[in-house]
Amino acid sequence: MRFYRLASMTVAVAAGIGLVPILAYDAMPYDAMPHARMHPADAGSDAAAADDPFGAACRIGVDGSWVTAYCHNPYPGIDHVRLHIECVRWWDLDSDSAPVAAGPAQTVRLAGRCWKEVGTAWISHRKAG
Repeated sequence: MRFYRLASMTVAVAAGIGLVPILAYDAMPYDAMPHARMHPADAGSDAAAADDPFGAACRIGVDGSWVTAYCHNPYPGIDHVRLHIECVRWWDLDSDSAPVAAGPAQTVRLAGRCWKEVGTAWISHRKAG
């Protein structure tokens, strides 16, 4: 009987520890979710999107007031990516990076910062040409 209680407590503790990263991720003050990779001009043509895949896969990390994004383009077309940062404080300037060309099979790094806390950070994509 004691072994059963010990095993159930171990499972409960393990389940509780497993929830900590999920709760901590949801409690982050920034939005690092992926955004649409399609240019508005191409939104109406589903056949063109299926024939011509496009859009670099990006990962955004926030460390204090610094934002770093890595974008990898697995497709043959060039993707111009930009990092956009909105800061929490009203007096802190939001920023948009210059477009960076991510060529086929290329990974690019984009970085920016706020003076204080980061509110939201995202990547925009645009086809070359």
